[in-house]
Amino acid sequence: MSAQNSAGIQTLLDAEREAQKIVQKAREYRTKRVKDARNEAQKEIEDYRKQKEEEYKKFETEHSSGNKKAEEDANKEAEVKVKDIQETGNKHGKQVIDDVTKAVTDVHPEVPGHLAKS
Repeated sequence: MSAQNSAGIQTLLDAEREAQKIVQKAREYRTKRVKDARNEAQKEIEDYRKQKEEEYKKFETEHSSGNKKAEEDANKEAEVKVKDIQETGNKHGKQVIDDVTKAVTDVHPEVPGHLAKS
């Protein structure tokens, strides 16, 4: 009976070793699947990030072109006003200088009314 017990124990030990191999393979498979899932998720995140960056660049391009147009319009308007001011200065500048010079050099001192009565 001890040979039969020994054979039964040996069969159980073999079955246990086989079970350990199966469990080890399952763990390795699970670890590989987790790594694959992580890599796939990282790839999806990168693809999503690229897509959103492209959308942002497109949005920025569409909306910044409006700002550039407004800036160009403002610059044109400012140039027109500067030219208008320069033309006015060229037309009336000499007269303004003459009037200011006359006012400064042609002085008529007068005593204020409340001091003159005293």
